[in-house]
Amino acid sequence: MTFASILITGASSGIGAALARHYAAPGKILNLWGRDGDRLAAVAEECRARGATVVTRAFDVTEYSKFVIALEEADAAHPLDLAIFNAGLGGSLPKDRVGQDARHAELMAGVNFTAPCIGANVVAGPMAARKKGHIVLVGSVAAAFPLPMAPLYSGSKAGLEMFAQALSLRLRRHGVAVTLVAPGFIDTPMSQSLNEPRPFLISADQAAAIIARRLAKGRRHIVLPWQFSMILGLSKLVPRAVVRAILSVF
Repeated sequence: MTFASILITGASSGIGAALARHYAAPGKILNLWGRDGDRLAAVAEECRARGATVVTRAFDVTEYSKFVIALEEADAAHPLDLAIFNAGLGGSLPKDRVGQDARHAELMAGVNFTAPCIGANVVAGPMAARKKGHIVLVGSVAAAFPLPMAPLYSGSKAGLEMFAQALSLRLRRHGVAVTLVAPGFIDTPMSQSLNEPRPFLISADQAAAIIARRLAKGRRHIVLPWQFSMILGLSKLVPRAVVRAILSVF
């Protein structure tokens, strides 16, 4: 399927910005949304220079009422072929802290789980009515593991993974595809803030190319880079008690 009208949240940096640049071309309509207006404007200019028509919105996806209205307006103006809910919030706990404060927990759950669930539900209706469209939810390989150094992050991404699986089953009879993207370590501002090793690191541009190529092939679950596909496969062969024992070291 070719994608002419595309929405990307979290488009001001990282994977979102890289995907915007990847898809930017004459005849493409890009709805690019992000929190940082200045960085978003810079990405938009790059995309316009490549021939794309670009519409930007600078706001936080946890402003749910604005988010819903913006989605409805975007689809009404140019019916969406591809909606990529990429906005995410990371972070891990310092070793001297037991938990995170309530506001941070609310924000991470909102950005990583609630907002993409709301967004996917809003665009699912009109896509189903047209019997075409593709919804992409960007999760993380962290969803597969109970990470003691990042319980909020791994937990919110695990919830998103289950939502993606259920929504895919629900929408396939209506001609709408749902894909879960599960990145490992990508060289983005989010991962650069981590005080820990980043094995198998790839650039955001490399990640965008892999994601776009696999979406074009209709893949429903995209794990990248490839080493993490192997890790996830092998982890299913290891007893859960062993996995927990290994993770409890961190």
